[in-house]
Amino acid sequence: MIRRTLIRGARLLDPASGLDAMGGLLIEHGRIVDFGPGRFESEPAPDDAVVIDAAGACLAPGLVDMRVQFGEPGAEHKETFASGTLAAAAGGVTSLACLPNTDPPIDDPAMVEYVARRARQARRVKVYPYGAVTRGCAGRDLAELALLKEAGAVGFTDGVRPVADSLVLRRAMAYASTLGGRIIQHPEDPALAAGGVMNEGEIATRLGLAGIPNQAEVIMIERDLRLVELTGATYHVAHVSTAAAVDAIRRAKGLGLPVTAEAAPAHFALNELEVEGYRTFAKVSPPLRAEDDRRAVVEGLADGTIDVIASDHCPQDQDSKRLPFAQAECGVVGLETLLPVALSLVHDGTLTLLELLDRLTRAPADLLGIDAGRLRIGGWGDLVLFDPDAPGRIREDDLRSMSKNTPFDGRLVQGKVLRTLVDGRTIFEAGAT
Repeated sequence: MIRRTLIRGARLLDPASGLDAMGGLLIEHGRIVDFGPGRFESEPAPDDAVVIDAAGACLAPGLVDMRVQFGEPGAEHKETFASGTLAAAAGGVTSLACLPNTDPPIDDPAMVEYVARRARQARRVKVYPYGAVTRGCAGRDLAELALLKEAGAVGFTDGVRPVADSLVLRRAMAYASTLGGRIIQHPEDPALAAGGVMNEGEIATRLGLAGIPNQAEVIMIERDLRLVELTGATYHVAHVSTAAAVDAIRRAKGLGLPVTAEAAPAHFALNELEVEGYRTFAKVSPPLRAEDDRRAVVEGLADGTIDVIASDHCPQDQDSKRLPFAQAECGVVGLETLLPVALSLVHDGTLTLLELLDRLTRAPADLLGIDAGRLRIGGWGDLVLFDPDAPGRIREDDLRSMSKNTPFDGRLVQGKVLRTLVDGRTIFEAGAT
């Protein structure tokens, strides 16, 4: 049992307070007891402390990923809690929220408790389950939202499916608002998207693939925003991918509606050209869009319209991806590539390092209502130590996830996770076996 952990010579970064200074940090019994600029530079380490020399690397709150899928239960051949939490640790993620579209789905308190138990057994990162909005994530009958929240659900969503029925969503929003719960929506009109496998446009036509129009996303969001006005519910838009959606969310925020949004690295770092050659590892939902849409998502991150960056980790095995494009499953893995790909927004001048970390730590933690995402006295010692400038290349063979479906294979990046700590305990160290 490690009682004390001391980290010296680190660049302390805390987006919640704006701290950016060289210093040190001390953890006792899993919680931060002291930190600050110039701390622990010359004084001796406390007795029985594990001492880590950061050598000038960045020390920040552990990343909080609010959109992750595991295969367990029901598809353990794609990802288990053991492999998924290992991948999260390697990516600097110390807390994550997992979607409820498992088999069986997380639509009753017993399944919420199952997720909590399996996460404890893995003994790596902290896992928080979402509860389903509807039974079976089928979009018809409401789940027992109050019981799910009482059991520990951090929000309500049907995962990769939208709640398409307006009356069902209105009732869900009204119910959730009385509980202080948040509705998280996959923004896609299923009728407009039906049969589509990539972004609608010239490339889809040339490849002979059915397209999904941008309007499928913004129509769903515009409808939902009207229901937010009606019910007063807090509402979160998952993986925004279009310029029209960013504009709609920006206007809603301007009106003071309780609306937040997230973007995934695939949608701000890639565009529909990745699909050329029928590359199924670039098949995601919502699909990769045109370059103008990608730039709009980046602008939304820059001006605060989009609050959060989430990995949208969706593991798929080889048999699900190595199929004709139309038959292949959607999704990419993203836990281990989240930080290095997101750091491109810092290196190109779109965001400062503190602004990026805010979207990866403080903002998602606040939306989930969990004790994470900040450096503070008394807070948990959940931390990531990283080098933002270390050059590297993403290689699928190096990924710790059971599934290797990354569209970033071979991509040159700057940024490397050196160490991840949860409750002051090192759960990942670069180069360690």
